[in-house]
Amino acid sequence: MGKQTKYIIVSGGVISGIGKGIIASSTGLLLKTLGLTVTSIKIDTYQNIDAGTLSPLDHGEVFVLDDGGEADLDLGNYERYLNVTLTRANNITTGKIYREVIDKERRGDYLGKTVQVVPHVTNAVQDWIERVSHTPISGTDRVPDVCIVELGGTVGDIESAPFIEAMRQFQFRVGHDNFCLIHVSLVPVVGAVGEPKTKPTQASVRDLRGLGLSPDILACRSAQPFEDGIREKLSMFCQVAPHQIFSVHDCESLYHIPVLLRQQGILDVLTKRLQLGQLDIPSEIAHEGEQLWAQWREFARRHTRSLDRATIAVVGKYTDLADSYASVVKALEHAALNVNRKIQINWVEASDLEEATMHKDPLKYHEAWQRMCASDGILVPGGFGERGVEGMILAAKWAREHKLPYLGICLGMQVAVIEFARNMCGMANAFSAEFDKDCEMPAVVFMPEIDPTTMGGTMRLGSRPTKFQDTEFARACMIKQLYGGEDEVHERHRHRYEVNPKIVDDLESKGLHFVGRDAETGERMEILELADHPYFVAAQYHPEYITRPLSPSPPFLGLLLAASKQLDAYLAGQDLVTEAETKLKM
Repeated sequence: MGKQTKYIIVSGGVISGIGKGIIASSTGLLLKTLGLTVTSIKIDTYQNIDAGTLSPLDHGEVFVLDDGGEADLDLGNYERYLNVTLTRANNITTGKIYREVIDKERRGDYLGKTVQVVPHVTNAVQDWIERVSHTPISGTDRVPDVCIVELGGTVGDIESAPFIEAMRQFQFRVGHDNFCLIHVSLVPVVGAVGEPKTKPTQASVRDLRGLGLSPDILACRSAQPFEDGIREKLSMFCQVAPHQIFSVHDCESLYHIPVLLRQQGILDVLTKRLQLGQLDIPSEIAHEGEQLWAQWREFARRHTRSLDRATIAVVGKYTDLADSYASVVKALEHAALNVNRKIQINWVEASDLEEATMHKDPLKYHEAWQRMCASDGILVPGGFGERGVEGMILAAKWAREHKLPYLGICLGMQVAVIEFARNMCGMANAFSAEFDKDCEMPAVVFMPEIDPTTMGGTMRLGSRPTKFQDTEFARACMIKQLYGGEDEVHERHRHRYEVNPKIVDDLESKGLHFVGRDAETGERMEILELADHPYFVAAQYHPEYITRPLSPSPPFLGLLLAASKQLDAYLAGQDLVTEAETKLKM
């Protein structure tokens, strides 16, 4: 019999968006510092099969995994904090579970029984969790010691009821010593005197206990640290020991949450509750854990230091909700702190840069241009649909003409190509077939292998290899140097359209070089770099998906280095750390 995996369930109460994902990720990180192997599962209670067809403005960023799975943005947090590569199986949705159950019923697997929520749906949830928790971590042969399961939604939601019941049953399936429940709740501070209120958490725990689950740990979100007596009061009414109640108050950054939890003793609680001391951890892996914690503390410390700022204008379509670009924000933060800078993001709604806005709302138009022009660099991220595209093209034009560092991602690469084709190659009518199927000069075309009618899961998705070209320019280009001189890189994609290969020769003859192409055919443009420019780089893939706090994405690293006037020194091999401190692994 193989080893018994330990399970930590993270639930949430009172309000949605309470921070379950960060608590789950931080807990996993702390367990990794002990040398444990950790994996994570996110349960989303919506009926969709996956997040691929959800609007970023409705649900935040769609995070793409190596295997092409489109998932909730929390899986991005897991990968970044735990430094693991997850798969679509690590994201459970109601739609996936019901599809699995119905497929079994159609095959006759239930032998004529009436198919019900209990036991068939709840068993399917439990079986899925066990199956994933026994799968070795990608790139290793290590079976997870601990599996952290985040239960989406809020206790009491009708959508989460089958999953709550599945977890109630699951605690008996795996045994008391292998099951720990962390409940994340809210202790609001109200009134002129700022009095913290415990009643919402009491009610949330009461609801949870009524459903058959008793929390082992309370993680209480609040604007300020616990005052005297609050922990004891919560303990009395929630039946959780005082030392198992944690104050998760507002910090300078989310990177401080693991430090906060460790200082309050969460590892001692988990070690005792799950008998982690009985696990056999090889000494070299334990040492890796110690090094990880030293690196993480230094990374968090840099957030508190007085560093020079680098300002990046993010010119996008979904800027009303920052979570739409969650991975882009994290990639900028990681790159900035690794080059000893603090990032300041100037959000610019792309449509506000367009001439139509100048006539409709001149103030908004001029403010948008002022924010972009005052920035040290410009980033144009991915997106779908025609709204704001002309504004993105104007942003690319400004960066090219004014030698401002520029990074384009997916659509950001396509608008850079359109702009260059129009203004440098004489193709005045250049546009994308995505926005005008009958355009005279399609600089961007629909990929022939993509299904034009079905939306969900039909894009070019997941990790694909990109090969740097063997040309004089490509061999010495900045982006290849930032990738460490590698001839081939693997990055994650999410697109239906690509640069028209028929116009590539014209573009390159004017100085826009496609230094990276897909390794499968060599005909799909993946990376471009503009000659005679401090930093003008764009990629068809999404480099933000595999950024890590201690290992920033190379295209983002280049943008921050260029924006802070350090790129030349970095490429020349000079050390960016100028004071006695722990150097982060790059």
